[in-house]
Amino acid sequence: MTDTVRVRRIGAGDWDTVVSLERDAYTGLGLSEGRAVLQSRAAASPDTSFVLDVGARTAGYLLALPYPFRRYPDLERAEETATAFGPGNLHLHDIVVAPDLRRRGLARHLLRHLTGTARARRDERISLVAVGGTGPFWTAHGFVPHPGVVPDGAYGTDAVYMSRPVPAAPSLLPSLREVS
Repeated sequence: MTDTVRVRRIGAGDWDTVVSLERDAYTGLGLSEGRAVLQSRAAASPDTSFVLDVGARTAGYLLALPYPFRRYPDLERAEETATAFGPGNLHLHDIVVAPDLRRRGLARHLLRHLTGTARARRDERISLVAVGGTGPFWTAHGFVPHPGVVPDGAYGTDAVYMSRPVPAAPSLLPSLREVS
């Protein structure tokens, strides 16, 4: 892929694409939320909601919100105007990449951006609800399951709440061995 990849905050002109990506990814699982609910999630935490551009194309998005550990958004309810939960746990609610651009590392690119954002916010953990059999993907990215947190049917069948610590920032300074 030679196109420039860029992550940026969601803008007003991005919603048709975000809604389309979300609908295509989640309708078959019975989990599509619709424009108003998606927009409420981004409005509740605009600094943690992003789109992914590949060249001139918006090819993915990520919605994350501060939520207490072991809690998650209700799929049938919009978020309040501003999230009342402070730093501590950043909940990755949605991450979607256009089907024709999957398996190219773009989801990892979004996840790295979210991890840096969580670190800057001083969050200790990132959590999510793995749906549609995506648990192995998330396990490969350091997330561990917490069985029994998500009731059966709340996020489809076989949904599992998962989390991982926010890793420390990689050091930019050489170690003592490198300079001696």
